[in-house]
Amino acid sequence: MFRFVFFIIVSSLSLASYAKTDVKAYLDTRAVDIYSQEQLIDMIRDKSYLTRVRGDECQLVQDIEARAEVLKQPLYQYLWAEMLNYGICVPANPPRGISLLRDAAEQGSAEAMVRIAEYYHDGKFVIQDKQRAVQYTLPAAASGDQPARIMLVRLFGEGYGSPRDYVLGYHWLYNDVFSDEATKQEAIKLLKVLEAKMPPSAVTRAKQEHLRSQ
Repeated sequence: MFRFVFFIIVSSLSLASYAKTDVKAYLDTRAVDIYSQEQLIDMIRDKSYLTRVRGDECQLVQDIEARAEVLKQPLYQYLWAEMLNYGICVPANPPRGISLLRDAAEQGSAEAMVRIAEYYHDGKFVIQDKQRAVQYTLPAAASGDQPARIMLVRLFGEGYGSPRDYVLGYHWLYNDVFSDEATKQEAIKLLKVLEAKMPPSAVTRAKQEHLRSQ
């Protein structure tokens, strides 16, 4: 009886008040499945993450919060940030949400870099600043993230960023491998727009499989 009561009391405590090791031990023994890293990436790629959280009837809110706020796992920081940005299962809190996205970006999350860039591109939650969007997108594109490369070329085509980087951005996207035809066609359209802003010699160099500095 004592052990049962003790379990109920502990379960009712906020995960955020636990030490990091205690939170990890708790999450490792959860009966409810938490999303894997692979699932999260897929959900982020197809923009289904908030629908999924709602579809799971908000049962994983505490686990998501703990992984984001205590364990500071970048993909969970992304998910928790978006829940806060849009008030999904929790009261909306965009200042905290954007701060968490920045934290994830500082840890090297390409997904977070692209999301912040999208907000600066559109002027949602923040003052529109497409040059800053380029700054967030460049390192993600350099790491090989395809959504970042697509967004970078889009920004270059819109006239943002430095023309000195056009060859590199064009090269990355032109030589990328696409898993679906729709994404490839989108890339082709964006490359054509950027191509119009580049000298023919620069386009020729950018199309090389292995880019050599001049």
